[in-house]
Amino acid sequence: MNTFKKTLVLDTISNIISHQRGFFKSQKTKDLDYRLSLLKALKVEILANEQAVIDALNKDFKKSEFEAYLSEFGIVISELNLAIKHLKKWAKPKRIKSSLLTFPSKDYLYQEPFGTILILAPWNYPFLLAMEPLIMALAAGNTVVVKPSELTVHTSKVITRIIKNVFPESHATSIEGGVEISTALLAQKWDYIFFTGSTKIGKIVAQAAAKYLTPVVLELGGKSPCIIDDSVNLKLVARRLVWGKFLNGGQTCIAPDYVIAKSNIKQELIAVLKTEILRRYGENPEGSPDFPRIINKNNIKRLETLLMDSSIAFGGEINANECYISPTIVDEPNLNSQLMQEEIFGPILPILTYDTEEDIEQIIWNIEKPLSFYVFSNNTSFIKETIEKYSFGGGVINDLLIHFGNHRLPFGGVGASGMGKYHGKHGFNTFSNTKPIVKRGNWFDPSFRYAPYKGKMSLLRTVFKYFG
Repeated sequence: MNTFKKTLVLDTISNIISHQRGFFKSQKTKDLDYRLSLLKALKVEILANEQAVIDALNKDFKKSEFEAYLSEFGIVISELNLAIKHLKKWAKPKRIKSSLLTFPSKDYLYQEPFGTILILAPWNYPFLLAMEPLIMALAAGNTVVVKPSELTVHTSKVITRIIKNVFPESHATSIEGGVEISTALLAQKWDYIFFTGSTKIGKIVAQAAAKYLTPVVLELGGKSPCIIDDSVNLKLVARRLVWGKFLNGGQTCIAPDYVIAKSNIKQELIAVLKTEILRRYGENPEGSPDFPRIINKNNIKRLETLLMDSSIAFGGEINANECYISPTIVDEPNLNSQLMQEEIFGPILPILTYDTEEDIEQIIWNIEKPLSFYVFSNNTSFIKETIEKYSFGGGVINDLLIHFGNHRLPFGGVGASGMGKYHGKHGFNTFSNTKPIVKRGNWFDPSFRYAPYKGKMSLLRTVFKYFG
């Protein structure tokens, strides 16, 4: 980007932020009826663009209509319905039990918007992961700038059009562009930043936010393990594992990144996985309308590199021109291989084995804390010990991915897999500053707290011991 164009971009972004700050200061966004009217208008606009969203996702990486609705469109509408239904209850000040130390008083928690929010959306679920945080940021009363992914050109254009048709630019807008636009946006001062993407870019976002002490949510990823013991029905496990791993072509931050199977079931597991893949996608998955493509050729090359020197038990076919990699199973990769050192984010499933719980520890504790964690077992004590031993963002027992679908559960990572939670009311809370308020009564004002303090220490100790 030349100097003139860069200056123009920075000026444009600066003007948008300035207008949004001015609109926020007008207090208009704090009006609950105004928020509700716009959320309802957003719902109407999204519903009117249902086919456009589905078509755009198919053009960007051949996502099927079913997957587009299941994993993106349907969740967005559900989130909108939830916000519309519960907004007034969520936003209502909540009475909190007061303390003897503040007696007489009435104590409350108020939820106030932060101000002007930046949402940086990823490419793997480009509609869902732009719109869901947008909905909750708006419900909380903020103004918002959304930066959709440049890798999903068609979906980004639909997002921009939807937002433009509903909101004045001073309230919410979408700014499209590549890395230079993201860099320009991060150079600005925001009241809150919400980022979904890789750990590598998440560190850059956190560094930019730190300059202004801006609070940030980082929804990242990592190598999410799937442990399978020998007490399970392997055919059922294979059905759920093939679905959870190969949904969206494996490009899901909460997909199982690798399997750790009890050694005595590995061969049977691989066999039933092969059968299940053929049942779901046919002999030639490249021709299946239900198997998405990798987002671009750069990621194809990255995945191809991960497969180098691997023992491929099934699949491994690559058509770089079509951004296609078949569902692939890798048998016992080296723990020091690139395949086991970085998040795969594609339709490649490594199968590792264990005999003892110490074997599991040697694998998981040498990898950063994952976003998700999965255990297939009918052994209650094994399940309990495993989910309590390891640290992760969220987990599922005997299935995959479904924790994302419950708006009552907070969603987010820990450590290298992210910070901050959202979904449903948790999302509203994320985009709200919880402000404690104490309303002190005037009818009683004991002299105990006022100087002189001589002779009051015994009573003070008693108060803190029994009534703090």
